[in-house]
Formats: sequence, C-alpha cells, structure tokens
Amino acid sequence: MFIQTESTPNPATLKFLPGQTVLEMGTADFPSAETADKSPLAERIFAIEGVTGVFFGTDFVTVTKADSVDWDHIKPGLLGAIMEHFQSGQPVMAGDHTPTSGHAEHTGEDGVIVNQIKELLDTRVRPAVAQDGGDITFHGFERGVVYLHMQGACAGCPSSTLTLKMGIENLLRHYIPEVTEVRPVAT
Repeated sequence: MFIQTESTPNPATLKFLPGQTVLEMGTADFPSAETADKSPLAERIFAIEGVTGVFFGTDFVTVTKADSVDWDHIKPGLLGAIMEHFQSGQPVMAGDHTPTSGHAEHTGEDGVIVNQIKELLDTRVRPAVAQDGGDITFHGFERGVVYLHMQGACAGCPSSTLTLKMGIENLLRHYIPEVTEVRPVAT
C-alpha cells in the first residue's frame, strides 16, 4: 500500500490519499479526540501525539496538527497508522454510521432559496474545497446572510476568510440575488 500526501492551503493540515475508498459517500469530521469514538481509524490517528483534528472524504484523510508539532516528527507515525488500519480490515466507521449531505435542514420560508444555495455548494464549491482536503456545508440562511460550516483543512485555514468572501459569497450573490453576505459559523 502506498499513501500519497498533499499539502493544503492550511499549513497545520495535511491531506493523506490511501489510494482506496475512505467513505462511500459524504464526509466525517472529528474536531477533537473525544469525537473519534465512532471511527476506529480516527481513534488510531488521534493516538499520535500532536493531532488536533481528523476529517474523512470519499478518498482522503485530512489531519490537523498542533502548531507546536512539526510535520517531520508526526508524518511517519500518521502514515503507519493509516496503513495499519487499512491492512487490518477494520471499518473506517464503526457501527451504524449513516452518511449525510452534511447540510443543515431548513424548514419554513426561503426554502427555494436554500435549495438553490445547497445546489450551488454541492456542484461548484464542495468539489473544489475537497481538493484542498476540506468541506463547506450549509448551516443557515437568515435575512440575506448565508451561514456556512467549514471542516477539515478549511477550519482554521488562513485563506478561509478570503475563500468565503471573494469566492463563495461572490458566486452565491451572482446566482441568487437574495444573498447579501456569507459568514462562517463556529462549531
């Protein structure tokens, strides 16, 4: 098994490509070791000192490290942990993990607008963001403001504000005149 690594726009996050499916569909975000109990793979990765976040896409694993830790020191252990997991035959997700779109539900007014927002995110934004090892999902829409949740490499990325404001906000405003602003939500 050969695992490729790719840098991301976030210097604290590295993308690992194991060359096989990680999740059949959807994504899984583990912003802390306490949230990793649903995934044997995430638990294995968090066992390496200095890991502060783990994120799974369909064909990649994104790992975020503490600023005090150097990639040269933890990368070999991460590669070993990922390789051991896939060779063990254990599932990536334990039990009854059901993949979802990741988007928050929205009921009531503005349903048509929200559906348009989600469609644009799914077709134009999320594939590009996945290339960088992250994900952006819909969180809410209120009085012209779209609230988005940033995960994986996108969470805490220095260029995430620029991505939101110049990229996603401009895209949504162009196609959906009711959108006036895009803001991130904290988890």
